Amino acid sequence: MTPISIPLFPLATVLFPEGVLPLQVFEVRYLEMMRKCIAHDDPFGVVMLTEGQEVRSPEAVEKFAAAGTLATVDDSSTPSPGLLQVVCRGGARFRVLSSERRRNGLWMGEVELLPGDLPVPIPSELQGAADALNRVLGSLGDVPEHRWPVRPPFRLDDCGWVSNRWCELLPLTLAQKYGMLMLDNPLIRLELMHDLLDEHGLITS
Repeated sequence: MTPISIPLFPLATVLFPEGVLPLQVFEVRYLEMMRKCIAHDDPFGVVMLTEGQEVRSPEAVEKFAAAGTLATVDDSSTPSPGLLQVVCRGGARFRVLSSERRRNGLWMGEVELLPGDLPVPIPSELQGAADALNRVLGSLGDVPEHRWPVRPPFRLDDCGWVSNRWCELLPLTLAQKYGMLMLDNPLIRLELMHDLLDEHGLITS
């Protein structure tokens, strides 16, 4: 695929395709970036921090993982001057080919998009993971949709979608989540999530 140039947002999180990411943006470098992305409906890249902090400090430079996920802004609001609240949705995964930090501290990256998960029906032996996720979704009840940790459309019959949602919901370390993000086989990813759910007693027979 032809590389594309996008702004990068190093964060202490891992965003999965179709995942939901709420952010409060107040640093000038990211306010400018986010406003441009909203105005032009452009994506930015979420990359996992490996060194440094989310908030810029003079003595430290961020280091981040060599791959990440595109994000687009679904909703935004400005509750006060200098503060932007956004809800983003995960898109395609990408690999960072090169990156450069601009004078204002914003990172720009040349990235190569990675193939998305192929649709894989959930086999009967892993159906418990989909059933458990369905119970979680059913428990949201009267919670307003804009606060749901998982957003429709729900694809409870697809290995990649179900496994990604459990990667977000289960208490995995950032390193574990990143490893799952970079795992190309959605069936294996779901098998690993199913085993974890079973260990936590969340799979019912």
